[in-house]
Amino acid sequence: MGYRLQAFARSLFVLLAMGVACASYAQEQTTKVVFQTTAGNFTVELYPDRAPKTVENFVQYVKDKHYNGTIFHRVIPNFMVQGGGFNPAMQQKATRAPVPLEANNKLKNDRGTIAMARTSDPNSATAQFFINVVDNQNLNAPRPDGYGYTVFGKVIQGMDTIDKIRTVPTTSAGMYQDVPQTPIVINSATLAP
Repeated sequence: MGYRLQAFARSLFVLLAMGVACASYAQEQTTKVVFQTTAGNFTVELYPDRAPKTVENFVQYVKDKHYNGTIFHRVIPNFMVQGGGFNPAMQQKATRAPVPLEANNKLKNDRGTIAMARTSDPNSATAQFFINVVDNQNLNAPRPDGYGYTVFGKVIQGMDTIDKIRTVPTTSAGMYQDVPQTPIVINSATLAP
């Protein structure tokens, strides 16, 4: 009886150790992107299991250094902050072909999540992204136009930077509204080691 109890305890220990090792491995495999901006830094964690094509597209833009030198060009305090498409002179950067919509992935446009911007065409997302600064239920599929907006990650560090960005004074610049009066530049966006 004592031997069986010891064997059971050893088996249980091995299983627990394997579980911890698997959990650690999964945690290590998480993709994170660190943004350094003129308003401070923040880090997003990406969810390739929920939005594989969107994450692949976003990571490729990070690797290509596309976001370096772009700005947050659309800031609406009780909605979202949008960036990744324009330089400080409000000139739009060239992009690759758009990615298909992946909004039906059960991720919600809640405060702190990152999602892809798009036009009225649901399959038009390229490089521009936005970060929800409130729970935007109206952006969850199938709202607001039958398609929704693809959430693919979340800010896990530096939400105070996003809150700082959301409160900056804005103005109009040509045909664009809600543009920060003083450009908020993304100095770099890099994959976390």
